[in-house]
Amino acid sequence: MHLVKKIEIIANSFELPKILDSLKKSGVHGHAVIRNVEGEGLRGGSEDLDMTMDDNVYIVAFCMPDEIKTVAENVRPLLNKFGGTCYISDVMEIRSVKCVASL
Repeated sequence: MHLVKKIEIIANSFELPKILDSLKKSGVHGHAVIRNVEGEGLRGGSEDLDMTMDDNVYIVAFCMPDEIKTVAENVRPLLNKFGGTCYISDVMEIRSVKCVASL
């Protein structure tokens, strides 16, 4: 087990390619994307009933603690353009030592 940073981003789907590119350039090479996210935050509610370019996406990725400053510096300008939010937290990663599926 070791400590890593968890990056959670909720943003407009229009910015998704730029955000993923920014994460990759920051040293983050793996991510998951959940599309058509809806919820309510400081600016009120957001419902994505029709699939459009205005839909929200939820991105989750992980990086080493020493990379997080670069990630934040690269992602912030993109979130400022169309709105969005980023949460960063400490989590423990447990990697499999011997994957049964690979035997």
